[in-house]
Order: sequence, then C-alpha cells, then structure tokens
Amino acid sequence: MTPSAILETALYADDLAAMEEFYTGLLRLDVIAKVEGRHVFFRVGPGVLLVFNPAATEVPSGNPDLPVPVHGARGAGHVCFAASREEIEGWRQRFFAADVAVEAEFDWPNGARSLYVRDPGGNSVEFAEPRLWEA
Repeated sequence: MTPSAILETALYADDLAAMEEFYTGLLRLDVIAKVEGRHVFFRVGPGVLLVFNPAATEVPSGNPDLPVPVHGARGAGHVCFAASREEIEGWRQRFFAADVAVEAEFDWPNGARSLYVRDPGGNSVEFAEPRLWEA
C-alpha cells in the first residue's frame, strides 16, 4: 500500500487577509473554510490548499471531537500548481498586470516550463507543466 495522491498541502503566513486576497483575487481559488486569525482553506481541483497562521496552529485545539495535533512552520514554504505552457504564459501576463514580480521562469532539462512568484506570506508559488515529474 502506498499513497496515491496528495489531498492537501499547507502554507503558513501571519497575514491571512493578504493571503486570502492573493489566492481568491489573483489566483481565483474558492474559499472552502475559514476561521479568523487561524486559517483559510482553498479548493484546488480535487485537493485543498491550507493556509494557517503559524502562531495559531501551535496552540492545541482543546476540542476532543477534533484532536488535530499542533503543527506549523515558520519561514517561506513552497507550493506548485500544474499548468500548461500556454497557461503559464497567461499567469505571467496576469502577474505582470497585477504588479506581482516573477521571481524566475525557465525550462527544466526535460523541457518542462516553470514560473515562480511569491505570495504575500513570502511563500514560493510555482506554476509548472505536469511533465516536470514524468519519468
């Protein structure tokens, strides 16, 4: 038995409002859950992007019905969204129009294209052709 997919991934940032604006406004993701000061969660296809305030996730929930262990990280994380080469060009144009700096854009040795920006929390946000990880 081995995992077949990643169901969720998490990023951490102190300013959840700025993160929500970036991911809903610029990336057009839908918010599926939100607790002020603690987290905001976004739907990404069949998966979920979790954005937590790191200070809030270091505090035990105290809810015996949801005994989620404390967790969290500090500093920049990374997430990569799948995109075709044409979509990556569209993202580059959208970021340019929104005055969001493209940190890097290049082709990997296997020919797959990647584009990187930073979200308001300083996390590295990549858009890459799925063939990046093809064997």
